[in-house]
Amino acid sequence: MSGLTMAEAERLRRVPGASLAFFLTDRCPVGCGHCSVSARVDGPTIRDWELFGEVVAGVAGLPELRVVAVTGGDPFVERRGLIHAVGAFAAAGKAVVLFTSGYWARPPVPGWIRQVLELTSTVYLSTDSYHAAAAAGVGPQRLRAAAETVLDAGCHLVLQVLDEPGAIEAARELCPTADLSVIAPLPAGRGSGLFAPAPARPLRDFGRCGLLNSPTVRYDGRVSACCNEAVITGAGPAGLRRQVRTAADLAPALAGFRADPALTLVGRHGPAALSLLVDGPVRTICQACWAGVDRVATDPAALAAATVLAGVGAPDGAR
Repeated sequence: MSGLTMAEAERLRRVPGASLAFFLTDRCPVGCGHCSVSARVDGPTIRDWELFGEVVAGVAGLPELRVVAVTGGDPFVERRGLIHAVGAFAAAGKAVVLFTSGYWARPPVPGWIRQVLELTSTVYLSTDSYHAAAAAGVGPQRLRAAAETVLDAGCHLVLQVLDEPGAIEAARELCPTADLSVIAPLPAGRGSGLFAPAPARPLRDFGRCGLLNSPTVRYDGRVSACCNEAVITGAGPAGLRRQVRTAADLAPALAGFRADPALTLVGRHGPAALSLLVDGPVRTICQACWAGVDRVATDPAALAAATVLAGVGAPDGAR
């Protein structure tokens, strides 16, 4: 499954069980002012290599899984872990999608990076002005070198740009043939002091959350129901996270999320399906989801109502 386009990757991301994000590290050497996870050059990363091996084996062993998106932090700061994870996922027949700032594209590009890219299907390369302006900035010359290295390795290239003036034009100039992924600024992490939060809206204004079909597995065995960076790093209800210790623990942990009635309702119908349990208005779909998960976890009557509405069994730990 080499060379997944952005459209193909996004389609699989919304198929239950077909994809997940693998959060390899909390470290990043760039230090962008808008970072939604506050990744730092000295941020947490892999310490327990035995546990890391179990987590990687658990992901590689999921039979229905087709795509693994390796992210962070910047995965390339974790050489040993990245080589092991990408090798294991590719050997298991999973398409690997890598997210990076391209900071590593100083000439000459190390051979191990080229080897990792040769096992990779698709690379999302961040190209916004915040990456260029950071203390360890990634300017146009470095980005061009990164793009050329990615394409030379046979990967499909997606340029990820922030929705800001001139971003699309600059990305098209960098590589006219690449897919473009335009993302909205997130008021989270370092970006919480940079971007204004969204205005509150009624629950009915939000559609279903397809991202609940693509959970996140962290290097330390923390498994999250979605890709929300705040959840990955420890915020939000405890019901949105599980901890695995062995490869065999991973599939049941993921199944537990699929059995959660609040998550099922948000994933299938959107927050409006939680209107009996959650008061609006809310600023984000995540705010409504968190309130629903909290309510179901603490209120037996809410659990019973949500279970009937969702048509699933009560989630693990809530019976």
